Amino acid sequence: MKNVEKYERGYFMPPMECNDWVKKEYVDKAPIWCSVDLRDGNQALVVPMSLEQKLEFFTMLCKLGFKEIEVGFPAASETEYEFLRTLIDRNLIPDDVTVQVLTQAREHIIAKTFDALRGVKKAIVHLYNSTSLSQRQQVFKKSKEEIIEIARNGARLFNEYAAKTEGEFIFEYSPESFTGTEMEFARDICNEVIKIWKPTAEKKVIINLPVTVSMSHAHVYASQVEYMCKSLIDRQNLIISLHPHNDRGCAVADCELGLLAGGDRIEGTLFGNGERTGNVDIITLALNMYSHGVDPELDFSDILPIVEEYEKVTDIKVHERHPYAGKLVFAAFSGSHQDAIAKGMKWREDKHPEHWSVPYLPIDPKDVGREYEGDVIRINSQSGKGGIGYLMEQKYGIVMPAKMREDFGYAVKSVSDHAHKELQPDEVYKVFEEKYVNVESPIAIIEHHYKQVGGIETSVTMKCGSDKPIVTEANGNGRLDAVSNAIKKVIGDTYHIVEYQEHARTRTSKSQAVAYVCIEIEDTRKLVWGVGIHNDIVEASVKALVSALNRR
Repeated sequence: MKNVEKYERGYFMPPMECNDWVKKEYVDKAPIWCSVDLRDGNQALVVPMSLEQKLEFFTMLCKLGFKEIEVGFPAASETEYEFLRTLIDRNLIPDDVTVQVLTQAREHIIAKTFDALRGVKKAIVHLYNSTSLSQRQQVFKKSKEEIIEIARNGARLFNEYAAKTEGEFIFEYSPESFTGTEMEFARDICNEVIKIWKPTAEKKVIINLPVTVSMSHAHVYASQVEYMCKSLIDRQNLIISLHPHNDRGCAVADCELGLLAGGDRIEGTLFGNGERTGNVDIITLALNMYSHGVDPELDFSDILPIVEEYEKVTDIKVHERHPYAGKLVFAAFSGSHQDAIAKGMKWREDKHPEHWSVPYLPIDPKDVGREYEGDVIRINSQSGKGGIGYLMEQKYGIVMPAKMREDFGYAVKSVSDHAHKELQPDEVYKVFEEKYVNVESPIAIIEHHYKQVGGIETSVTMKCGSDKPIVTEANGNGRLDAVSNAIKKVIGDTYHIVEYQEHARTRTSKSQAVAYVCIEIEDTRKLVWGVGIHNDIVEASVKALVSALNRR
């Protein structure tokens, strides 16, 4: 690419080594979660949510288990002011949920913010001002001391307005554009705010370290977070919050490493909706924890209704490959993948292991409300015998012999290939039914009776094409062998049975038996399969043999 020389790294490394986080293996407990869907997510929409949509979305966030929800910037617009007042006046905020509001460090905005909070039981009030080198030089044209004074003044006004407003208030401060700020300066400005707010164990202060613009690899952000955790005064009375945006596609990684580095809290959105490339996706972050056996303390056990609600209020589609929630993320079209999944599921059924471990499935799809048949095994021209066989077994109770699965797999792939489309489960079963099951032409068995005379003797009434029915008799070492010998008297000794299997069908309300017969044609050595399904196992076996003969 051209013009690469115009870019340089705009972030600042800590002045000391901060790599203790690398000694930790994984995030071992859930952070404090704060949804900012109704502020960051809403302001990023082409058409912002209506009041009714915000109320609906707020209710869903509460049901999912969020205990902190940012509801907007009430001094920024009447719409946001009205939303907060509606939540308070209608008593819609659950007792265990704390709403959060955002304000700049300007007195008239702080005043309106606290006015909007009248009557709230508990709220987080979030103060911010920009601190990065580029913002100081290009936007505010102020010195470091002047920027610090903006933060100090805002912190003092928070104390003043909180003292004369009824309710419990938790203070939060963000050095906005933290990732483009010199680390010593970020430390100094936060410490000045902390001195004014004087946090205690009973009333902690939140220091939020936003990745306002992602500028570095995730490990750099982790080192920055660790530096702040080591450098801030009164650390034991602080809650370190992380708020990554996704400019470099690293927001989830920034959060995971930032939590290892000492972060206590995450501000993010469902599906990562937010300004520019979005915020951190809380669903992905939480379910990543879940996949490691860590309870995220949020409930995403029924993911599809969440997707539906999100798409309705935001008018943004969740991508088909979105982690955990996309329509295709658990889908396996590849034959080798399907075969491995099918064998893994069978292994689980046989071994009953304590922990989940199935190839290609990092979590059990059922834990997020997905189904194996429709979500995991998907059938098209790329599919293999293992996946197709697994689908038939799980959904329809058809347990084909291993060799027949290959034959059926080619049949299904051929149909999909010619139609140029994915086949739905019922379409797959239709191929099976039409191609293999109870095929009654040109040979048809009208009646068959048995008696035990030195083995099994049968009397078979059969019809070949348009010929009149004939009766033929034969002996065999079993009923199916006897019927086969009787048929050979009519059509000739041109085949022999090479495989037979049967089982009771379990995935249906009817009591049915399923029989599978494979015959080998004498002159061509061709193998042909037939299937019989009937309430009676002997009848099913005869139908399977006749089906194979009719498919020669």
